[in-house]
This record gives sequence, C-alpha cells and structure tokens, in this order.
Amino acid sequence: MLKISLLTVMVIHGMIHFLGFLKAFKIAEISQLTQNISKPIGILWLSALILFIAAAIQLISNQDLWWITALAAAIVSQVLIFLFWQDAKFGSIANIIILIPVIAGYGFWSFENMFNKDVDVRLEPNSIERNLLKEKDIEHLPLPVQKYLRYAGVMDKKRVYNARIDFEIKMREKGKDWFNATSVQYNFFDEPTRLFFMKGKKFGITVPGYHRYVEAKASMDIRLFGLFPIVKQSGEVMNKTETVTLFNDMCLMVSATLVDKRIIWEPIDSLTTKAVFTNRGISISAILYFNEVGQLINFTSEDRTAITDMKQYRFSTPVKDYKNINGINVPTYGEAIWHYPDGEFTYGKFQLKSIQYNVKSK
Repeated sequence: MLKISLLTVMVIHGMIHFLGFLKAFKIAEISQLTQNISKPIGILWLSALILFIAAAIQLISNQDLWWITALAAAIVSQVLIFLFWQDAKFGSIANIIILIPVIAGYGFWSFENMFNKDVDVRLEPNSIERNLLKEKDIEHLPLPVQKYLRYAGVMDKKRVYNARIDFEIKMREKGKDWFNATSVQYNFFDEPTRLFFMKGKKFGITVPGYHRYVEAKASMDIRLFGLFPIVKQSGEVMNKTETVTLFNDMCLMVSATLVDKRIIWEPIDSLTTKAVFTNRGISISAILYFNEVGQLINFTSEDRTAITDMKQYRFSTPVKDYKNINGINVPTYGEAIWHYPDGEFTYGKFQLKSIQYNVKSK
C-alpha cells in the first residue's frame, strides 16, 4: 500500500512537470504557469519528469538504488519550484512526501551494504584445492551420520567450503501474530562464519535485520528503515547461541561439513547421536535424530538462549520434505521451536527457496 502510494505521488508529480516543458516550447497554453519559461529551462522541466518516471520504474522493479534517481528528481524539481515559486510552491509538499521514503531507501541500502561487504570479503577467490569426500573420510562417524551423508548424496563430491541459502520465512514472538520475511545467508566453514540478512514485513513496513557470526563473535542488529535500531544484541550469550545456529545449518543444510574435525561424536543408538561442536573455545552440544531412510529429521540443543528473556531453553528444528537440489538431498521445510516450561512454541517456519554450494560470487 505504501509502495503504491509513493508510486502514485511520483508519477503524478512527475507529469505535472511536463506542463513546464509544454509551455516553454509553446506546444500548449498552460494558464496555471504565469511566468515565462525559456526553452533550456523547459528541458529541465522535462528532465524532472523523466527522472520521476525512471525512479518509479526502478521502484516497481525492486532495484535497490531507486532512491538515488528519486533524490535527483526531487532536487531538480525543487530547484524549478524555487525559480517559479509563485506558480509552483505547492509542489514542495510532494517533494517532501517523496523525500521521506528516499531517506528510508538510503537507510535500507546502507544497512544491507554492510552485509554485502562482509560477504564480498569472504568470497575472494579460494585457492585451496578441494578434495572429494570419500568413504575413508566418514569412517569415524557414527553409523546414522554415515548413512545420512550417503543419503544426502555428498559422497564423491567436492568438500564444501561455503554455501548461500535463501528462505521464505514466517516468524512471531510469543503472544504476537506471524509476520512474513525473506532471508539471504552465506555460511563459510574453513573459518566458521554465518552472515544472515533478513527482511521482515510488519504493518506494511519492511524491517531489515542482520545476524553476523565471525570468529565466534556474534551480533544481531535490527533497524527500522535500516536507520533506527530496534534490537541490538552481542556478547558471550549471543556468541554461544549463534554457534548453535551455525552448527544447526551445518547439520541440516550443508551435511558435507559434518566431517569437520571440530565436531566430537558420541553415538547413542541406530537413529540418534550426540555431537559436540567447538569453535574458538566455545563448545555446544546437540542431539541429531534420523529416520530409517537416512534423513536427519530433528536437531535439539540445550545451549541456545531466547533473546526475549535471555534464558536458555531446549531448542529444536524438525525438518521434512527432502528434495534434490543441485545434486544434494536437503530438507526444504523446517520449524524453529522453543520448549518452554509451559509447552512448545513454534516461532519460525522456514521454506527453502534455493541453496548453492562453493559459490564464488553473489
């Protein structure tokens, strides 16, 4: 709704500038403009129209830099308004209306650019030779984990050093309604790293959030319009919590990484095993549950903290709907659940849209 309103204002405001061009070139008699307009200035009026229409097209096409074109249009428009203040002063209202989402557009772009820069640094060409994952590499793993890797189809394929994962998400807080979101994340595994950028929609407004886990230090930054902090968390609790999240990604989405030497395995039975993952001195544990087919169907951990009250609860991520994507069998639907003392609470539903391994560019 807000997007449609902005598009309407830009197009109508842009079309009004066409009147100045018509008057300057004597194509039509425009009684609303009483001052004389020279042909060079008439071209400027036409330029404002073109810029507003171009910005509208960019906005419809979801181009991130639409706000630069819209800002240029508003500046040209306002200069013309100052030159023809007597006839055009009320156009300033439209420019102010346009300027507000332009500032928000800059905020979104600037905030997301932090994420993009972090990704670019880590996507620099990797010269390490990647060997194939062979049977001898998984001999030390518990039998259900070995079966899972064979089912996933990662054997005799190159080891994975990074992954890009895209989700469509539904999220909620306890006592509140669901909201929709999309996410893009890049995980890196030589130096465990998770860069997760989410865009949530609440009340028609897009609220971006950036979860960053680098060198075992984690932060969560959620900002209104990409400018005004709503939630900002970091510190030891976040570091441990995001270590669980990273390991969860490894188990569910990038199974080839389960040969990582930072994982210590403790067999439980034919369908269950315990894993302890340690990164830079932070150790977390999880229980992995498999079915007879070899699919990993659930992951639980006691080492994750709910940010809402900063207390630890059991965390689980049941998954299903395995599909073959880029030659690997992965679950395409999962849920994130807190096991509170008063019962289970599902706070996230994740639908996999795409996954790529060993990516070299965005």
